[in-house]
Amino acid sequence: MRCIDLTRSFGATAPVFPGDPPAILERIATIKEHGYTSHRIAASVHTGTHIDAPAHMLEGGKLLSDIGVERYFGRGVLVDARGMTTVTATALKNVELRRGDIVLVLTGWSAQYGSQRYFSDYPEISPSFAQRLADAQVSLVGMDTPGPDRPHYLVHKLLLSHNVLIIENLLHLEELLQTKEFEVAALPAHWEADAAPVRVVARIP
Repeated sequence: MRCIDLTRSFGATAPVFPGDPPAILERIATIKEHGYTSHRIAASVHTGTHIDAPAHMLEGGKLLSDIGVERYFGRGVLVDARGMTTVTATALKNVELRRGDIVLVLTGWSAQYGSQRYFSDYPEISPSFAQRLADAQVSLVGMDTPGPDRPHYLVHKLLLSHNVLIIENLLHLEELLQTKEFEVAALPAHWEADAAPVRVVARIP
């Protein structure tokens, strides 16, 4: 069995979505002074690799703490959308989707992480692509970009209204290109919030 970590590490220099407060990760206790080490964190729940729940965009939508843990495990499906500025339903031409799948969209944009372009020029997912995922009743969709769309966040709302949760800021999806079968575990922090950090791992039999 081989595991590939698709998660970005979190630190005080983590890039944040424009308008969000800077991420803070600071040591507040040391072994020398206190006998133990401890850190404090402060950040938007949408910093780094994270997962969006329906409450992020829908009035009265579920928080992450309302969602059963079984949702975060499933058959992985990689969609190779490299070179597309908009990922349309044509990217799913030869892709079989099943209920409960975890769909990962490879655009190659993760290479721009940390640059000024990362949050401004990223590829988007089209409503037609999102509707195909919703119709197939997949559990999650993840991408190597800061999000599937831009204001007015129509794709966010389409996916979340069909209970398709959204994972943003993935990396290492290229390592799955030659893999025919894999499973994904995407376990978020059990927070009463609209989003939370998530550890995403692909497991190859």
